[in-house]
Amino acid sequence: MAFVKYSLIRLALFVPLFALFVFLQLGWLLAVICAGLISFAISYLFFQKQRDAATASLHARFSGRAKPLRTAGEVADAEAEDRLTDAHPDVTIRNEIRNDIRNSEAPHREIPNGEIPNGDQRNGNPRNQEA
Repeated sequence: MAFVKYSLIRLALFVPLFALFVFLQLGWLLAVICAGLISFAISYLFFQKQRDAATASLHARFSGRAKPLRTAGEVADAEAEDRLTDAHPDVTIRNEIRNDIRNSEAPHREIPNGEIPNGDQRNGNPRNQEA
């Protein structure tokens, strides 16, 4: 949120300056350059707290320690996968099947994405399977 706030402050500085320079008929390119330089100087001199907060929020988000942002569907899929692997410890779910894993000596069963053995674990409705 701090990054958005700081960006809006800079935009609020840039737009009127750009309009002023276009009104003074400096030309589009020169108006962009002048408005950008002046808005940068003003924000650098007078908005240090907001800039530091924006920098801290970006650092926290991209430092590798931040929690990943996941949608509700991704969370539900992860929970279903966790329930499946807890119920069937011998099952390994892999999104990509590689030859080196397929040829390994470790005992495991691979199931394709989306298939759930012994019924639909996501809805809690086991299906009767006949051998």
